[in-house]
Amino acid sequence: MITRLAGGRIYDPEHGEQGVARDLYVSDGRIVAAPAGGKADHSYDLGGAIVMAGGIDIHSHLAGGKVNLSRLLMADDHRDELMERGALTRSGSGWTTPSSFATGYRYAAMGYTAAFEPAMVPSNARLAHLEMTDLPMVDKGVYLMLGNDELLLQMLAREAPQEQIDDYIAWMMRATAALGIKTVNPGGISAFKSNLRDLDITDTTHGVTPRRVVNALARAVYELGVPHPLHIHCNNLGLPGNIETTLATIAAAEGFPIHLTHAQFHSYGREGDRRFSSAAARLAEAVNRNPHVTLDVGQIMFGQTVTASGDTMAQYRNRAFASPDKWILMDIECDGGCGIVPFRYRDRQFVNALQWAIGLELFLLVEDPWRIFLTTDHPNGGPFPTYPHLLRLLMDRDFRDANFARLHPAAQKASILPTLKREYSLNEVAMMTRAAPARILGLADRGHLGVGAAADVAVYVEDADRERMFTTPKHVFKDGVEVAREGRILATPSGSTHIVRPEGDDAIEGPLRRFFADHMSVGLDHFRLAPAEIEGAGGHLITQACRPRRRA
Repeated sequence: MITRLAGGRIYDPEHGEQGVARDLYVSDGRIVAAPAGGKADHSYDLGGAIVMAGGIDIHSHLAGGKVNLSRLLMADDHRDELMERGALTRSGSGWTTPSSFATGYRYAAMGYTAAFEPAMVPSNARLAHLEMTDLPMVDKGVYLMLGNDELLLQMLAREAPQEQIDDYIAWMMRATAALGIKTVNPGGISAFKSNLRDLDITDTTHGVTPRRVVNALARAVYELGVPHPLHIHCNNLGLPGNIETTLATIAAAEGFPIHLTHAQFHSYGREGDRRFSSAAARLAEAVNRNPHVTLDVGQIMFGQTVTASGDTMAQYRNRAFASPDKWILMDIECDGGCGIVPFRYRDRQFVNALQWAIGLELFLLVEDPWRIFLTTDHPNGGPFPTYPHLLRLLMDRDFRDANFARLHPAAQKASILPTLKREYSLNEVAMMTRAAPARILGLADRGHLGVGAAADVAVYVEDADRERMFTTPKHVFKDGVEVAREGRILATPSGSTHIVRPEGDDAIEGPLRRFFADHMSVGLDHFRLAPAEIEGAGGHLITQACRPRRRA
């Protein structure tokens, strides 16, 4: 059957289309060429509406231990935000960390068709994947946390060859069905377990510096051909002056591609009477002149949320600011840590207000929308359903200025935001939330509307109020199936799980088996996740291309 989406205006940056008036044709879940005479079995009249590929969230905490602990800790949030069972939907609850299936409903109803979990601890891989199979209507994938695991630190301390490190990373990615590699406070989680409370990029723990961890992992990801660059949560998150650590992290990569995540939390200086200032301009300048660097912002949004992170060092520091006053901190084996701290961001509180401004400064100062991505580090900076509000802040300068005027007066004086006149266009939004995430994740058939692409499509009615426009699309299609119409769920298909399977020398399994026997609570054979486990639980796997690159 052929379905025609007629009379829309296409925004497809991958193919250079900006408001091009043309029809789309869909068959068997794919975009297809127009049939002879333009005949179709079914047609939607879009009436000049805006047509984009489905949105792709590159960094959103969706599943796994820390998310479930957040749900348990934030019982009040789940009591206050209830979702009734419908004809097609299950009942659910929660706003800051909604139930897994409620997360899928909310993403799809907002025009998003893919979202990626950025921090899977290796020992929790099975749990994380099984939970994500319960996340309907969106594609998903996970980034595996490494950089604090004992075996890697031992290998780096004894100066193991890079080829051996590559083989280890490849084995771990295959064993955990990962899409990418993330490092969180490299070396810092391990150091925290040894009672260190801070670790900068040139400090030493276990005979290794974080700089060495970053370099080895960035090189391994590049040489293995993993599409997504090393995803880096830098050291010293949230500390005044941490811009120096962030810039040093860029230098540590030595030209290998890297992605800086929730960069707003790593863009702080020490200037001013309060010894806390914006360093967004310095980071933006570094990104603009280093084409191997990409970033997502981690914009904070005012209101109640919960911060959930593997960075136990940072969360231990932040426990004093918990609102409400309760928190969880725990140790997890194999690169693991977990800190859960509820938090309320306030526009009349100096630090929170300046953090809000810093995030927007980054959005407006980084020149290339192909290399900056819209995130709130859900739920750490704010829940993902606030994205439409964030888009309006980026697209409507008057609205942004009006919100800025309500900030703490000292924060207003410390920010250059009012001098930034840039307003994002619809085409730039399509780049930042669709085409660019697909490209950097290696999703060749997502993020665009060309022939052969997956028919993931969002249709928006043009509205000067961009928040209203992006909150409730007119139509949302997932793999050619209309899943939402004006906020109402029409179908709940399962999304796919995207993985890569890098090549590596299986001889690494010998030392791995010995290490697991001596140090881990689960044996190597039980640790390894079989693809059939995901598919047997109702998931569908898509393996992205992974082409090894010549070693430097």
